Amino acid sequence: MGLMMTFTPTQKELFNKNIEALSNILLKESLKEIKSSKFELILGKDNLDINLKDTSDNTFLYENVIDELNSMLNTYNDKYLLYPVLYFYGFGNGILFKALLQNKNHQHIVVFEKDIEIIWVMFHVLDFSNELQNSRLMILQTSSLDIEFFSNFCSSKPFFQFSRIYFLELMSHYYERFHEDILGLNKKLAENFKNIILRNGNDPLDALQGIEQFVYNLPQMITHPSYKELLSKRKGISDTAIIVSTGPSLTKQLPLLKKYANKATIFCADSSYPILAKHGIKPDYVCMLERKAITAEFFNHDFGEFDNGICFIIKSIVHPNAINYLTKKTDNFTIVSTYASFIQYLKLDYFGYFNMGFSVAHMACYLSLHLNHKNIIFIGQDLAYAENGNSHPDDYQNSASYESRRYPHLYTLAYGGKEKIKTHHVWLMFKRNLEQDVQKIQKYLDTKIYNCTEGGARIEGTIEKPFLWACENLLHKDLNKPFEKLEPLSLNKQNEFLLKAYYKVCKSIEHCRDFSNKFIKSYDKIKNSFMSLQNSQKNEIFIQEIIQDIDKTKTQIDELCNTQKDLIQILGPLL
Repeated sequence: MGLMMTFTPTQKELFNKNIEALSNILLKESLKEIKSSKFELILGKDNLDINLKDTSDNTFLYENVIDELNSMLNTYNDKYLLYPVLYFYGFGNGILFKALLQNKNHQHIVVFEKDIEIIWVMFHVLDFSNELQNSRLMILQTSSLDIEFFSNFCSSKPFFQFSRIYFLELMSHYYERFHEDILGLNKKLAENFKNIILRNGNDPLDALQGIEQFVYNLPQMITHPSYKELLSKRKGISDTAIIVSTGPSLTKQLPLLKKYANKATIFCADSSYPILAKHGIKPDYVCMLERKAITAEFFNHDFGEFDNGICFIIKSIVHPNAINYLTKKTDNFTIVSTYASFIQYLKLDYFGYFNMGFSVAHMACYLSLHLNHKNIIFIGQDLAYAENGNSHPDDYQNSASYESRRYPHLYTLAYGGKEKIKTHHVWLMFKRNLEQDVQKIQKYLDTKIYNCTEGGARIEGTIEKPFLWACENLLHKDLNKPFEKLEPLSLNKQNEFLLKAYYKVCKSIEHCRDFSNKFIKSYDKIKNSFMSLQNSQKNEIFIQEIIQDIDKTKTQIDELCNTQKDLIQILGPLL
């Protein structure tokens, strides 16, 4: 039972002022509903000596308020003076945040709190309205944070831009009682930041490789059927999609897949394409996402008439070998792009864009959504090792144990939710991203996602069903296969797009040369300043001049990204 704390009219007015400034609607409503608290307000002689006593166990928020405040302030002013974003677990009395926000370098302080009664009491005591109003102080209740929050928060400015300096600070020893919540929160933030960094690119050389391969593939993209053509002719012609991945559980599903192949649209990963060919199961779509040369080898086969009617959907940055292999066997392929900045700079919008995620299964899932499938069935989507340690089926082109010893083994919840299973960090990243999207799909779309792998890792949010159940309950009628053939643009239109793309690529090369010449000079100046700093006893003014030079260069790069869209993809990892 909470204490009925008595507040003066002035304190109640202050509470309402803080509530009004709070932008977090869920937290605002939760705070309004609190009528009493287990915390007792303890005021010392010093105006800053504000403590709370937890009457449920007679513990205090702080052991020594003033000493702990001064210690924290000294640490942050010494080590983290220039940090744009700071993260804390626990609101405490809030005084530290008001003090830290006097420093204009701190754009945001993000506070996670499990027990919002603490905030409720302190909102009656101190005025946080100014800090809350402009979101420099952000307060989040840990119990209200879902997958969608972490994905959105970790990808937004400035939190993503400064994710490499993220760390979570405990407000006081009192909060150690919430250690499981703290560890869980820290893990989710760290994992999401890592995923977003990988998604956006963390290496300019990697970005350049993607751009180079995209430019190589441009002529074939323009001279073959477009993604827009695909959507116009194929959208809504089938209710159920089966996405075939190459986990070790795939083998047991193949007989059933062959039996029901004509009653669903089959999307298969590039790696499962040779396996399906071996078993005489014709997919409707084969998807390829990765840019590596070894991935291209999945298309280095001559399956003769088997390929008739199959539409190959290829991400525009795949290795050129993949396109070369395809052109020898079929003209039925579509090259499509993500919303990458360099690709958008070329304004080839007719050839379409869609987000593809990290894995080819993710890509197939998105594609099946855009083609308006009401049911999406995953098979072979293990994202984990088999009991015998294999990472792939026996028929897998690069051997069943291809990834068995490549990465350190980790554990995750198994399909069915009853035990743990071995996996690795890359599969876990795929799993988390898939789970984020499944949650959004189930929330906003009338589409059901079934995991019928019957093995591997649990993918949260999917409906786990035996593959036989899905076939018997969702697949009732034969489809009119092969689907309508896709046609390329007229030769005149192709030439028009090719010339425009060529012009834009040449202009971008000019931009890159200009950028390189300009910023090599800035780099040399900063480098020489650092060398000078190391070799002498320079004063504080000189250090500030170096910081200003770095900030000036960073501002110039930011401005270039805003004005020359073709450079964003390359410069993004540097920002």
